[in-house]
Amino acid sequence: MDDGDSGGAIWVQPSDRIKLNVGGKLFETTVSTLQSGGPDSLLAALSNRPAQNSQSEPVFIDRDPEIFSVLLSLLRSNRLPSTARRFTKQELADEASYYGIESQLKSAMLPCPLSGIDASLVTTIRPASDPIVSSFTADDADGSVWFSHGGQLSGYDWNLSHVGTIRTHLDYVTSIRRIRPEIAAVGSDVIAGIHFYSLANGRRVGSTDWADPSDPRIYKARVTAIADSPDSVFAAFDCYQKENCILEIDKWSLNVVSEFGRQSGSSSKTTVPGKLTYLPASGVLVGSAVTSGAFGFSGYIRIWDPRSGKVVWETNEPGSGRSSRFGDSFADVDVDTEESTLFKVCSKSGDLAMADLRKLGDDPWLYLLDKNPRMKNIGGGSNSVIHCYRKQVFVGREGELEVWSKVVEREENVERESRVSEGSYRRNYVDKTEDKERGTIKKIEGGGDRLFVCREDVEGIEVWESSCFSGSLSVS
Repeated sequence: MDDGDSGGAIWVQPSDRIKLNVGGKLFETTVSTLQSGGPDSLLAALSNRPAQNSQSEPVFIDRDPEIFSVLLSLLRSNRLPSTARRFTKQELADEASYYGIESQLKSAMLPCPLSGIDASLVTTIRPASDPIVSSFTADDADGSVWFSHGGQLSGYDWNLSHVGTIRTHLDYVTSIRRIRPEIAAVGSDVIAGIHFYSLANGRRVGSTDWADPSDPRIYKARVTAIADSPDSVFAAFDCYQKENCILEIDKWSLNVVSEFGRQSGSSSKTTVPGKLTYLPASGVLVGSAVTSGAFGFSGYIRIWDPRSGKVVWETNEPGSGRSSRFGDSFADVDVDTEESTLFKVCSKSGDLAMADLRKLGDDPWLYLLDKNPRMKNIGGGSNSVIHCYRKQVFVGREGELEVWSKVVEREENVERESRVSEGSYRRNYVDKTEDKERGTIKKIEGGGDRLFVCREDVEGIEVWESSCFSGSLSVS
């Protein structure tokens, strides 16, 4: 009976050995090792050839044998060997792409879990033109980043390799949010509307403006902040007449779904939000606004339910909270979406305070105490920014970068997170003395276990990662 093998070849088994000639260098491995690259990889296809015998010629591949040795080691152990240090990330990525094993290389090269205590600056991404970064958005899944510089948008992938730069119709972009893998929403504080660009082809795929034919004050509204949910984009709009609101825009049709939070920005309590954050767990939107002048800082934090458009909680500073803190308004606010916790850094004292979003009231703030006398705030927090990432709170004070990490206590040989109290977080510096000399920190954002930092009037965007001590070596 004909079994379909006209040549009488013997088909391979996972334990069978296979020889490859890569660039003139002979390699011997098993079929199972090659197949670990995935069913669609070139190596898996080669392993499915009829079994070799002692007289068979090795399969020849006209590629770099030294890099192949690194990738073969990766398939064997799921780790990169120390010899990987001899090659750039791009060289490894190009060869992995040829063999169809990008996913395995990506898993091995992604940063270790970010710990602010041992994070260090690994590189600075500098665009070729208009190198001052005005805003950026990081992808939490893979650590890729898109940023605006001048009127241009540049994208860098998980490997921090440049994937493209496009020029928008705007002279200057001040807000950017990646709302889909290939689409970014951008806004400007000088040009009206929110605009959607595809980094894949460089085209503008849509624009949305705030319009109200019944109110002539609603004209040429600019975007000050952008956030998104799985289905919607939220944008804060501000008119020259100080009327402002938030628009909810469908992420797929790019049409306006609703308008809420409309107010006349005649005071600090009604100015346009400068920061928006969507909380997936509760489906609410947190917005904050900060203004400063001769009499100090003032502003508000407000939480909306987009489904009803109503405010579910708000606080204004100064004017609410405990009297002992009057005049010590916040300089910046951020939300830990994983822990449902709100954090603020005070403008006068520089203190850090937190509030449980599930237990909000007239004065929900718990002011954290730092027991380390060397970390005492000097000069307050008037020029501070804050960002929550991986259950840590990163604070930029002028040019210094610090982290507040949750304290873990040990009880009866079992580690547990301590109950929330004034001492629940411990403060440490992230940067070194020479790092803070580079300039005032303007924005911090985490993504893919990386921390991205940009500084005022300083070229490029800094990338911070934690060290790996798992036995495998990271590639520099």
